[in-house]
Amino acid sequence: MSSARANHRSVITEEVAPWSDIPHLLRGGEAGTLVPVIIPRHRRRVWWMVPFWLGLLAVTSALMATARGDGGASGAAWEAFAVTDYILGLVFLVAGALWWWRSSIVEIEQGTTGILTRYGAIVRTLDPGRHYLWHPWSRVDFVVDTATEIPYSAPVVACPTQENVPLRAIDFFLKFRITDAVLFVRTIGAGNFDLVLSSAVQDAIRQRGRRVRTERAYDLRGSDVADMQDLLNRQLSRYGVRITGANIPDVQLPTQYQQHLATRERVAKEYTAYEQDWGLTRKRRIDSLQMDIERAKKVRDARLVEVKAALNKAREQVAQLLEEQETQAQKVRFEIETRGRSGLIAAENEARAQRRLAQAYRDNRAVLQYELARRRLEVGAALAGRAPRPVVLRTDSNAGSDTSALSTLLAAQLLPGAAAVPSARNGQGTSPRSQAGTDADHSGDVLNSAVEGAVEGVWPRR
Repeated sequence: MSSARANHRSVITEEVAPWSDIPHLLRGGEAGTLVPVIIPRHRRRVWWMVPFWLGLLAVTSALMATARGDGGASGAAWEAFAVTDYILGLVFLVAGALWWWRSSIVEIEQGTTGILTRYGAIVRTLDPGRHYLWHPWSRVDFVVDTATEIPYSAPVVACPTQENVPLRAIDFFLKFRITDAVLFVRTIGAGNFDLVLSSAVQDAIRQRGRRVRTERAYDLRGSDVADMQDLLNRQLSRYGVRITGANIPDVQLPTQYQQHLATRERVAKEYTAYEQDWGLTRKRRIDSLQMDIERAKKVRDARLVEVKAALNKAREQVAQLLEEQETQAQKVRFEIETRGRSGLIAAENEARAQRRLAQAYRDNRAVLQYELARRRLEVGAALAGRAPRPVVLRTDSNAGSDTSALSTLLAAQLLPGAAAVPSARNGQGTSPRSQAGTDADHSGDVLNSAVEGAVEGVWPRR
């Protein structure tokens, strides 16, 4: 199929042509014309029946001549006439059969579909290839291109935008394919389909243009038109046609608006060039500043190295001074410690001598005290031996002693005898110092024992 030339609307039509021109029309057509349907100009007539009738007439005449022959000269003539009629009838019948066979051959081009009719009614479709139509009144009325995607161009003129600015033209290009040949031929036909498709495309383009601002009109070029394709498919599916592709290749704005856009484009280009120039200038300045920064960094690094070297040197000097000061301090500390230890040892020796002297003083004092106490005891013992001795009787009822008058009387009688006991013991050579402290207690114990024995002998203890 041929497409329409640029900025010209395609025209869909059907042609009447002989079978030999069908391939040329399907693939070429006329300039700006699309021919998806061809009506064949039939060569098929009933003239092939004339030889059949002549053959039948000749055979009938031969049969009649054969029946009339009865011998003799007339019979031979009838026989010769019958033979001639037989030959002529056979030739006519063979010629009619060949004519009938040849006229029944129909060849459908590849990629097309033939529509077979009989007495004007559609019977069925014919696939590509050779077919034999033996019925005299069967014929192919339409040959429909059902395999080729047919390109169609429909420029829309004066399409208004959202601001109601009429665009000079919007070129819309689509491809469609006939999916049902019988439905296409029976419901609409090629000529009417051209009007329907043009109207549907115009409506779809104008709806799309109404949603676009004028300054964004060029965005329609190459935009997504899947929604428009779906809309057209819904509208054309009832005719057995399917849209396989669509796009908007070009949009033409009004002349004044084009000049305005050209001015805007020129300003935009100048602005872009200025931005590029400024970008280069800024880049050079940035590079220069970066070089200055790098130089300053190098100077700073060199100064930092010098400062670090001076700092290290100062640290070394300080460390050396600290070591010297520490050595001197350590020396002073050792001298002080040595002097302190010497003074401490001297003080400890002196304290030890003082403690020993004090111990000696304490020991001498204890000896003196002991001697004084011993002399006091000796004096006390001498005085005690010469002085009367008191006797203590325990009459405490809690100790279990008898406190009656009889026991008191008995104790008074025994006291003189008990007082003589210590005197006797003193005569045995016991030293007064050992006996002086225990005489009184021993006398008291002996007296108590004697009194208790006497009381138990006279009055048994209860």
